[in-house]
Amino acid sequence: MNISEWFRLFIVQLKETSIIEWLGVAFGVAEVLFAKANKIWLYPCGIISVVLSSYIFIVSGLYAESALNGYYLVMSIYGWWFWIKKKNEPPLPVSWSSKRDWMVTLSIVFIGFALLYFLLSRFTNSTVPFWDAWVSATAWAGMWLLAKRKIENWILLNISNAFAIPLLFHKHLPLYALLTLFLFIIAVQGFLKWKKVIAVSHKNRSKAAVAFQ
Repeated sequence: MNISEWFRLFIVQLKETSIIEWLGVAFGVAEVLFAKANKIWLYPCGIISVVLSSYIFIVSGLYAESALNGYYLVMSIYGWWFWIKKKNEPPLPVSWSSKRDWMVTLSIVFIGFALLYFLLSRFTNSTVPFWDAWVSATAWAGMWLLAKRKIENWILLNISNAFAIPLLFHKHLPLYALLTLFLFIIAVQGFLKWKKVIAVSHKNRSKAAVAFQ
């Protein structure tokens, strides 16, 4: 398929996009922008987005993606509550993952993938059980690292995003594919920002150690 044919297909998919999908993506974009601005409105926007997205993914046969959105829903509700309760307390420091962190991360990826693939291929009518399971398993691992404020979360999330983009186009969800591309770019920026934060933190600790001596 050449570029012009791909573009025509993309336009056709956009014309067939439902209002629910437009709303789900719009609230998803709002969530990311509010998160980048560190505003609490990211949580209500995120909750609306994942509810709409879960329905859309179930209809499209992306069952693992729908389950992943269910996880996002729980985390959004918890995050909203936690933000209100702990907003004046300092967050966990950003850091690189330890060997133990990587062991847990890889366990989440491969055990989660195997479990999801088994369930999707045996108990659903999914036409893409392998890729649906892989996208969700890598996202789960990335979310676990994000909760621990480990910089590698951006890598795992972008592995998920990289496979999710063509999968979403394949399932005729072009707006969600574009949203995922947007999230991919944000994740790259997040990795670079967190890397600078770690470098500054190490530099400050080194100065403090020298001053203490």
